[in-house]
Amino acid sequence: MLTSSTVDSSALHRSIQHLADSLHAEIGVAFYDLETSASFNFNERLMLHAASTMKVPVMIEVFRQADVGKFKLDDSLLVKNEFESIVDGSPYSMDIGEDSDESIYKQIGRRMTIRQLVEQMITVSSNLATNILIELVDAKNVMATLHSLGIKNMQVLRGVEDGKAYERGLNNRTDAYDLMLTMKAIVEKRAASPAAGDGMLEILKRQKFLDKIPAGLPEGIVVANKTGDITNIDHDAAVVFPPNRKSYILVVLTHTIEDHKVASQTIARISKMLWQEYVAAK
Repeated sequence: MLTSSTVDSSALHRSIQHLADSLHAEIGVAFYDLETSASFNFNERLMLHAASTMKVPVMIEVFRQADVGKFKLDDSLLVKNEFESIVDGSPYSMDIGEDSDESIYKQIGRRMTIRQLVEQMITVSSNLATNILIELVDAKNVMATLHSLGIKNMQVLRGVEDGKAYERGLNNRTDAYDLMLTMKAIVEKRAASPAAGDGMLEILKRQKFLDKIPAGLPEGIVVANKTGDITNIDHDAAVVFPPNRKSYILVVLTHTIEDHKVASQTIARISKMLWQEYVAAK
């Protein structure tokens, strides 16, 4: 099995730099192999808008609060579409046209379990479910949990589509390294209880958006991932489960690639590079 000393990380670095230069893009990569403890980083501290990858720490906080008995995952919440801006408490609503999950809007005025809301937030990246859950657990608690896990740079300040906060630059942000640490905490069962860690991984494995990191892997490889994209931002954070070995974590963040399809293909290409160097090569 490969170790960090048997991989030419400088060649990988040059390949990704060439890719970034050819696309006039900013790219951040963080990789950690739980099998060998090998790691690879490229612009890993580049801070970018987190897009929907911020939903992973929200999920962690939900499971942590369930662990300590604040609620049960099978408790239900009212599905609503009115939230308060973190700037001044003024109300705002979600735009169904900006959400990847239209189905939940049919449930407005009804109740869904917390477990169902987490599922929608992660697997189909529902913005409405996300805001309902952030209102439940409080973004400040999400941040406190991240800090307790040694994750200092990632910022989860607010829900989605808070226009007044956006105008003031109050955005959810991350770098590739901190997002990798977030996924690593789940895998290592440190983010919450061991049972909660297993539960979160199973939800991530049911991800519906598979055109980024998973697309660069051989067919049949199990992946637990969370994507994010807005305007010229495209990200993916994944735990990859190769057969007959421990998993590895890969995060790829991209900025200024205007075509989302090209961005997805770029992330898949980087995913393939890391697989070939750290797993496939002998």
